[in-house]
Amino acid sequence: MANPIYDNASQQRILRLLLILAGHEQHGLAPKDLSESLKVSAGTMTRDLHNLRELGLAELIQETGRVRLGPKVVQIAIAHMTAMDRAASQLNEIKNRYSREP
Repeated sequence: MANPIYDNASQQRILRLLLILAGHEQHGLAPKDLSESLKVSAGTMTRDLHNLRELGLAELIQETGRVRLGPKVVQIAIAHMTAMDRAASQLNEIKNRYSREP
């Protein structure tokens, strides 16, 4: 539900950048290809990638100069999965408690 009052082009661009990087964890993508995909200047891409790297959401592959998702993205996914497993376990405990015969 787009709301022009809250839309922010730079925030949406950096989130789209994360989505573009997804699936390229092994070889990464060249910053030039990323800037072309998002139709932004090299300077804008450098700034966006810097901000993602600062938070561990992206990392530079030193050998190739390409960029890939950083470990923080996987850590977030694992934390989510752990929380969902915990919630499922709690629901199963409740279900078992209520389904026992007196």
